Amino acid sequence: MDRIIEILSSIKSGVDFANEDQIVSGGILDSIDITELITALEEEFDIEIGMEYMENENFDSVEAIWDMVQELQEA
Repeated sequence: MDRIIEILSSIKSGVDFANEDQIVSGGILDSIDITELITALEEEFDIEIGMEYMENENFDSVEAIWDMVQELQEA
């Protein structure tokens, strides 16, 4: 999960992502940031995030992102 925090911090600095649970729904990341996040996650973890995963709850916290990444790696 540390790597996810690093990726998020590189996209938007100054946010305590480890304790944030409304990254998308709270407007911390905009659509351009989310696109950058998805690209970075796909490259870093060798996954493909399909349209079925494009829901706010999958990106609203580091834990939710980590759960999604793990699920995709196991697929």
